[in-house]
Amino acid sequence: MRILHTSDWHLGQTLHQYERGFEHARFLDWLLDQLQAEQVDALLIAGDIFDNTNPSAASQQQLYRFLQQARTRVPHLAIVMTAGNHDSPGRIEAPGPLLSLLDASAIGSVGPFARSADGSDSAAPLERLIVPLKDGTGQIAAWCIALPFLRPADLPRVEQETGDVDEEGDAYLAGMAELHRRAWQLAAERRAPGQAVIAMGHCHLRGGQVSEESERKLVVGGSEILPAALFDPGIAYVALGHLHLAQRVGGDETRRYCGSPLPLSFSEVDYPHQVLLVEVAGEAVASVRELRVPRAVELLRIPAQPAPLQQALAELATLELPARPEAEQPYLQVRVLLERPEPGLRAQIEEAIAEKPVRLVRIETQHASRGEAESAPTVTVEELAALAPADFFGRLYRHRFGSDPETELMQAFGELLQQAHEEAK
Repeated sequence: MRILHTSDWHLGQTLHQYERGFEHARFLDWLLDQLQAEQVDALLIAGDIFDNTNPSAASQQQLYRFLQQARTRVPHLAIVMTAGNHDSPGRIEAPGPLLSLLDASAIGSVGPFARSADGSDSAAPLERLIVPLKDGTGQIAAWCIALPFLRPADLPRVEQETGDVDEEGDAYLAGMAELHRRAWQLAAERRAPGQAVIAMGHCHLRGGQVSEESERKLVVGGSEILPAALFDPGIAYVALGHLHLAQRVGGDETRRYCGSPLPLSFSEVDYPHQVLLVEVAGEAVASVRELRVPRAVELLRIPAQPAPLQQALAELATLELPARPEAEQPYLQVRVLLERPEPGLRAQIEEAIAEKPVRLVRIETQHASRGEAESAPTVTVEELAALAPADFFGRLYRHRFGSDPETELMQAFGELLQQAHEEAK
């Protein structure tokens, strides 16, 4: 059977002040074409479907329209989607009864686990997490362990020996390991010979590379990064979400992050955005193929590396782009190397691109003398407290720019300080 692994759509995301509905619409249209062309049997969406826990009506309409169209285009398609750390578990699960008509499963959370009178853990609520996956003939060919982003309340309680341990972190990892063990055991019991087990997870596994600008750190239960050994070796393929860079965990072809389909920040401009087509034969993976997602809107960095303002302005002046509707215009990040403050920096950049079909989203500034400034001796809190405001301002300026502020700037600071004192009276 053929399984398509995708994650981290972040529907409703904005790049600074710009909505990205057009880009998501183009991606979803492309994805529909792939589902039909590749005759996919099951679509897995491994979390962070929405960008926040309270998505707009337009974002929800995008998702449910896509699910309906996917089922129409590929009538036998099964869909399994799980909540990520950006999603609301309840909101993901709310339309479950209607989604079941489309053979779609929506898993928002696991728990809570019921507690017996003595405080021990009773029967685990894992039944609904084990989802059968059918091939084109309607026969069950695999089983999916659909694990959403796991919070402490989702985990069973595991008794531990006392001693010199980090109780919070160890209890969380022990509960995590126990839940994965039980889920695998249940799936292994359900499957018949010749049927594979596929797992989904939304987490940060050890060794995974993060995108600092657009991924929230998952510090839960005192732990941030989880061991890949949570997933039993008997699981044929692990479809992971959360990390936006497509990557193999430990180089394993069958433990994969597919990555986000769109660059969610400029730090991701060079990522290979893709979905993964997984071919399953019997109980094992036969092949994994990368399907690259075409980029609907370009992200431009000008200059390619931070450069002096005049050079940056010269490059912007020579920028030639075809006319496009605003939703299709490239996003622009301008990278400037400064030797001193430039109060009119943004105005100069906006003037340089005034007639160009481009959207300015960010001005990144670096300071030419920053290396020297950072080597300056440290100052104690007591020394800072004894400084007059003008002295504090002067030290801050020297720390950032590596030189003394100009006389005119200090005069302007003095006037501003005097005005603040008078208004405070």
